[in-house]
Amino acid sequence: MLCLTLALCKSPDFIKVLPCPANPPVQGKALNHCASGLAVSSTRYKEDSWFKSLFVRKVDPRKDAHANLLTKNEESNLYKIQFHNVKPECLDAYNKICEEILPAIHADKYYPCELVGTWNTWYGEQDQAVHLWRYRGGYPALTEVMTKLRENKEFVEYRKERGKMLLSRRNQLLLEFSFWNEPVPREGPNIYELRSYQLRPGTMIEWGNYWARAIGYRQHNSEAVGGFFSQIGNLYMVHHLWAYKDLQSRENTRNAAWQHEGWDEVVYYTVPLIQHMDSRIMIPTKASPLK
Repeated sequence: MLCLTLALCKSPDFIKVLPCPANPPVQGKALNHCASGLAVSSTRYKEDSWFKSLFVRKVDPRKDAHANLLTKNEESNLYKIQFHNVKPECLDAYNKICEEILPAIHADKYYPCELVGTWNTWYGEQDQAVHLWRYRGGYPALTEVMTKLRENKEFVEYRKERGKMLLSRRNQLLLEFSFWNEPVPREGPNIYELRSYQLRPGTMIEWGNYWARAIGYRQHNSEAVGGFFSQIGNLYMVHHLWAYKDLQSRENTRNAAWQHEGWDEVVYYTVPLIQHMDSRIMIPTKASPLK
């Protein structure tokens, strides 16, 4: 009688068939022998599966949206960030019309929005303007502002003139991380760094867990301005906004972070979450509440 046993190779997906010994035992013992071979193979398979599970990232089932887990639940602030690429010869004229219109909207209580900051990029994409708006009340406030601005003749004219000066523009709607500061006006002069991170899909909660600890290492010089993540536009995008007195101050502050125990661990574990990252050094314009 021919008896076959199953032997498990290193890969659990490949089963190798082996013949039984040349002098097999009697029929009853032959069945026991084959059964024992299967038992050993099953045990090895379980051990191998357990070993592999150590290297498989597990995602816990969640019963709430990431946005609800990462934001300040007691507030419903929505942010809009705008990137305007301006024709080089038009940048001064662009800044001038922005200084005339944007502060007026910011100061008018008729519009439930605030101009957080407005800048020109110094290092990074050249001839670029960046505007950051806050809408207290979330999406309803955004809708209300957009509806009212369409009836504002000065703003409509501003958009027409602005359009003649632009090469391209894009925007994103953002929420703020619960563990970051809310951006508030500050005195200058300062330079600002906007560090943008494109994360791997599914890693936002992991990023938030690490940075909830890390932000404590970056508060000593009051350099942390705001931290945001995208809701509409490029998804899984994170923006960190920092303020420094100058480029040397930036260098000194960033180097000092490495002296804090735990900062190296945060960097080590968050770098693999990033697909792409970018840094802009920005100069506030005259209209910016962040000076």
